[in-house]
Amino acid sequence: MKQSNPLPEALDAIGDRLREERLSAGLSQRELARRLGLSPSLISQLESGMSKPSVGTLYAIVTELGVSLDRIIKGSDSPPSVVSNGEVEDAQSPLVHPGDRQSIDLDSGVRWEQLTSDNENGVDFLHATYHVGGASTPDESLMRHHGREYGYIMSGTLGIQIGFVEYDLNAGDSISFDSTRPHRLFNKGDVPVHAIWFVAGREADDRAPE
Repeated sequence: MKQSNPLPEALDAIGDRLREERLSAGLSQRELARRLGLSPSLISQLESGMSKPSVGTLYAIVTELGVSLDRIIKGSDSPPSVVSNGEVEDAQSPLVHPGDRQSIDLDSGVRWEQLTSDNENGVDFLHATYHVGGASTPDESLMRHHGREYGYIMSGTLGIQIGFVEYDLNAGDSISFDSTRPHRLFNKGDVPVHAIWFVAGREADDRAPE
């Protein structure tokens, strides 16, 4: 199920977008790091592209900056409108082919591919890949954020810890849970995990990784 990324510049631009959104919010690297409990050097490395964020770190950053995940992955530029039969229509097609997905490779062996064609506030709709050894947080810490998550496993075995309870999900299994509960997702097998993941209502959040 390996997918190619036809727009590698989108991945390269994530650090620049994080920097732009931080500056728009009027925050220094040191202040953003303080709010998130991270080091200023890590923020600098993420913005320069020298390091990749984990799932938990990226969620914490976009939440603190008050921007959508879509905006960071795709950027804020919208396609021009076209005129058809005298009416203005959005040139953005609602269809997304596998080879056209915007994607990012996160730290700790996780890859996200956007399944939506336009920016949708409060909604993250993703094809998630957890490579062997991959996890949402690399240090076994739990993360939490606003919203509710829905997941469907297509292949592999995904472990999900929610609070003190751990679940094993295999192909065909699905799950939903309140994202404000501390949780961690990780590959428990020896093959990549492919899953469809949907997070709704994350935007109005003030939480960060535990």
